Amino acid sequence: MSLTLDFLLPPPPASYKVDQPFVTHASVSGTTDRLLEPVGQHFLAHARRKRHNRTFSEDEMHQAKEKASQVVDEEKVDFEYEHVDISTVNQDPTQWKTQDNYAVLGLTKLRYRANEEQIKKAHRRMVLLHHPDKKADKNDDAFFKCIAKAYDTLMNPVTRRQYDSVDFGMTLEDEDVPTAKSRGDFYKLWQPVFERESRFSNKQPVPLLGDENSTKEEVENFYDFWYNFDSWRSFEWLDKEGAEGADNRDDKRYQEKKNRAQRAQLKKEDNARLRTLVDVCLSVDPRIAIFKAEEKKRRNAKKDAKAAAEKAAAEEKAHQLEEERLAKEKAEQEAKEASANAKKDKEAIKRVIKKEKKLIKNLIKENKYGLAEEPNADAMDIQLLKLDDLLAKNKTAEGLETLRKEFEQALKDGKLVDVFAEKTA
Repeated sequence: MSLTLDFLLPPPPASYKVDQPFVTHASVSGTTDRLLEPVGQHFLAHARRKRHNRTFSEDEMHQAKEKASQVVDEEKVDFEYEHVDISTVNQDPTQWKTQDNYAVLGLTKLRYRANEEQIKKAHRRMVLLHHPDKKADKNDDAFFKCIAKAYDTLMNPVTRRQYDSVDFGMTLEDEDVPTAKSRGDFYKLWQPVFERESRFSNKQPVPLLGDENSTKEEVENFYDFWYNFDSWRSFEWLDKEGAEGADNRDDKRYQEKKNRAQRAQLKKEDNARLRTLVDVCLSVDPRIAIFKAEEKKRRNAKKDAKAAAEKAAAEEKAHQLEEERLAKEKAEQEAKEASANAKKDKEAIKRVIKKEKKLIKNLIKENKYGLAEEPNADAMDIQLLKLDDLLAKNKTAEGLETLRKEFEQALKDGKLVDVFAEKTA
């Protein structure tokens, strides 16, 4: 069977000539030198073996051990098991759209903060607990299907983002959001609210509410950010399923149109809710009143500064001579007091030195002049001369006080003779 195609061939290029067997339309480019570098997993394996001087079998064994250690590390995921009362969660797999996926897997404490490893571990536990093979009726797999659907939803980045957008277990409208009449610490009341809302921001990081020490610029940036909040909440999860189940293409389009309209309305309502929340926070923010008062003060500062400058100049002129006189008298008085104090200090030091010397001499005299046996007159003179030399070396009050304390301690320890001999050697 022959087939005839009715179409025209494109025209030949301008350089084409019928009488020529061929036409050169382009020339071959010149040769170039290129550096070829070894890459790929096989080269990396070769380099690893060379670096560690391993054979093929040794390297394979080492890699197997590393993989085994990684498996052990995965089992150490930071995760706290939660008891799941299945009577309080969805058990009908046909109602998967409205089920709390985090509650089904036992992740109500973590929710959107749960990472991939924690979701895997929670799913593994729920599968082991509720597998149909462990039930008397092995055909009863309804809740098991709910577990599988929750896992599939949360492990898929797209569907998880859609679900987190309308998380039934953490609906922001039901949170304990403060009002303008709420009492308590402003920062403790409102900071958790914005922390919850910040997870929906396309722009990261999100500025914090701050505290009473925040600058005006930081506060203005905070409210500017939230009044222009760019949310990724899309509300696709709430789409009606009729668009997929309908056979008629027009019905599908109609349902898709309704879904888009619903998303737009929900987005609009959520933006209005967030704006109202920010309005209330701004109206009760104690820093705003402070900034307004400071701004008013700055506006009047120029006028007040001129009057204050004139008044200060007059007062300065009136008191200048008086201040100079008082300063002179004060300087003279301080000089006299300094001289008197220096004299008193000198006399006090002399008295302390005299007292310490007397205490040390009495201590030595009362304890056999620092000898082990009762001394005679010559021995006493020798000991006193040694003591005088020792006291002459320690001329300061601090040195004499230290020496006295050492002799007193030596007397308590029964070593006065040795210490005296050591000091006077």
